[in-house]
Formats: sequence, C-alpha cells, structure tokens
Amino acid sequence: MRKIFAFLIGVLLGSLVGSTIALLLAPASGEQLRAQLRQRAQAVAAEVRKATEQRRIELEQRLQELRSRGA
Repeated sequence: MRKIFAFLIGVLLGSLVGSTIALLLAPASGEQLRAQLRQRAQAVAAEVRKATEQRRIELEQRLQELRSRGA
C-alpha cells in the first residue's frame, strides 16, 4: 500500500516539476503552453486513475482470497 502511494506522489511531483520547467523554458505562446499543460495534466490524471484502478483490483482479489481461507 505504501508503494502505491509513493508511486502516486512521485508521479504528481514529477508532473509538477516538469510543468514548472516547461513554463519557464518553453518558447511557445501562452495559449499553446496552456494547451500543452492541460494535455499533460490530463495524461497524469489518466495514469493515476489507471494505477489506482489496478491497485483496487489487486486488493479486491487479495480480500477474496483471505475471505475464502477464513470460510
């Protein structure tokens, strides 16, 4: 459980740092930059949702295993 939270925190911090660097170094116009940042944010959100869903499935399977052993 801690590993997944560490991973998610790493993803969020990495995206934040990457976005900040992009803002500082990008030669794109403001509108283009906002569009790129929006796309990156959506991609990060999708990754987080995917990782969360995978972990939820793993935990549900583990719970079922434990319940079947106890019954």
